[in-house]
Amino acid sequence: MIIMSVDLGKARTGIAVSDSGESFAFPKEVIHEYNSEKLVQKISAAAEIYQAELIVVGLPKNMDGSLGFRAQECSELAEKIKEVSKREVVMWDERCTTVSAHTALNFTDTRGKKRKEVVDAVAAVIILEDYLNFRKNKKQ
Repeated sequence: MIIMSVDLGKARTGIAVSDSGESFAFPKEVIHEYNSEKLVQKISAAAEIYQAELIVVGLPKNMDGSLGFRAQECSELAEKIKEVSKREVVMWDERCTTVSAHTALNFTDTRGKKRKEVVDAVAAVIILEDYLNFRKNKKQ
């Protein structure tokens, strides 16, 4: 099954997609959109383009595991994505993914404007890799 992950942001939203064997996660794009209605449409269109059967949306929990205002916003957007895309949507803990993405980009010496353009897609890859590992371990 092809799975798509979404790292929701205020201005930039990262998209990553798995292979059909659920072994690898690939960064695909960063959607630049402030309007939540248009963002939902663009995410749904991406799911169609990439033939994703399942969408994993990052849930920004607080470090203590509690849910704050941003987590509520993401949950509401995830519901809209589910309605519009007609696909199953799963919320997935995304704590520290952006920090991990920045660390990964440090290793590749990606800086400046290029870094800003790709960090959200890299965060989406990290969310998806974590979810794919969960699915693999669940099957065993």
